[in-house]
Amino acid sequence: MAETVKWGVMGNATIARKCVIPAIRKSRNGEMHALATRSLAQAAQVAADHHIDLVYDSYDALLVDPDVDLVYIPLPNHLHHPWTIKALETGKHVLCEKPLACSAKEAQEMAAAAEDSGRLLMEAFMYRFHPRSRRIKQLVAEGAIGTPRLVRSAFCYRMRQADWNDQQNARLKPKMGGGALLDVGCYSVSVARWFLGGEPTQVQAQAEYHPDGVDVHMIGSLGFAGRGLASFEASFISALQQTYCVSGSDGAIELPHNAFVPWENEAVFYVRAPDQEAGQQHIVPGADEYQLMVEHFADAALGRSELMSPIADSIQNMRVLDALAQAARTGTTIKL
Repeated sequence: MAETVKWGVMGNATIARKCVIPAIRKSRNGEMHALATRSLAQAAQVAADHHIDLVYDSYDALLVDPDVDLVYIPLPNHLHHPWTIKALETGKHVLCEKPLACSAKEAQEMAAAAEDSGRLLMEAFMYRFHPRSRRIKQLVAEGAIGTPRLVRSAFCYRMRQADWNDQQNARLKPKMGGGALLDVGCYSVSVARWFLGGEPTQVQAQAEYHPDGVDVHMIGSLGFAGRGLASFEASFISALQQTYCVSGSDGAIELPHNAFVPWENEAVFYVRAPDQEAGQQHIVPGADEYQLMVEHFADAALGRSELMSPIADSIQNMRVLDALAQAARTGTTIKL
């Protein structure tokens, strides 16, 4: 059995350049083998910085490279579905950037392609691999805050004016899977489902929309039929919020505004008793959650472990996102 895998990265997106390619290069079980791009000129510096010898000028060329074992897809949301299926059909395992797809229907088709090909497919929710996230999950499971009752989450940022004016900005294009809900709201839905340990039975939402039609600011609520409630905020037009809180019958766990992306700094969280105003600080040593994610996926591809984030979980997340989008558009409660 092979000891390491070779990665191909399909696209020169910022998340690939800044986070995932460096993580692959640092990983204990993977090699950064090839980058595919539609602009060789734009990719030249990235290839030089990360010592990538193979740079293809098309995604198809990367997929027919027999040395590529795993593919990471950081393309715009509307391209996740077709290129994931193509990659799976050519025998590659696929780590696909969040959100997995633009709808639950697309996600189901991607999962079916993975099953038919006998290859792995995982959504790149890197926050679940950070030691702080794992520690909080453990504390909740052990009853440190009693029965979980409420998850409050926010992932908001103010988009730069240059990006706002960019006519090619995929985040502002409905046909490209744009909008704050899919871009950052997907984290809040994921974290609520993760900590409450179930699926919502109904959702509500309100949103503000860009002239082109995508949501740029959304708030929503999720009801888990006796298992708890969740609320979230997602925005392109407000000051930074990147946090969550899990409140239970006997306490609460709170995070600062680096909940999903703490980079490699020491990661802090606070545990409060039910009657406390200030909680006890807990510090987790810094870690690269992207590195931990790619190492886990490579281990699974090598047959050393099961996927910690199975594709069925991602399909469920997409179902909730679909329902929230419908709730915001219609002003009604959507039952799942």
